[in-house]
Amino acid sequence: MSDFVRVCALAELTRNAPALAEIDGRPVAIVRDEDDHVHAVDDTCSHANVSLSEGEVDGCTIECWLHGSAFDLNTGEPTSLPATEPIAVYAVKVQEGDVLVDVTTSVNGVPV
Repeated sequence: MSDFVRVCALAELTRNAPALAEIDGRPVAIVRDEDDHVHAVDDTCSHANVSLSEGEVDGCTIECWLHGSAFDLNTGEPTSLPATEPIAVYAVKVQEGDVLVDVTTSVNGVPV
């Protein structure tokens, strides 16, 4: 059973600019990409324990500002070093203009 929580209005998200949300005590990076898809991933870089929401978005990747590790927003897999471990990706849905996220489990199998 999923447990979606309202995070924000879709209109509040700027394209290609990550935003930080705290959901049930868990920091989550929320990204509205250039194609208007909304992604939710663990906000902590698996390499250096740094907030990914302070990084940059390029296409469908989010890059850590500290060492340049990048992660695919769909799979959580690292796309550049030094990170070698994936980050959790969470289910997102947009309903009636609101962004809802379920952080109870990851859609890519990374433990939460």
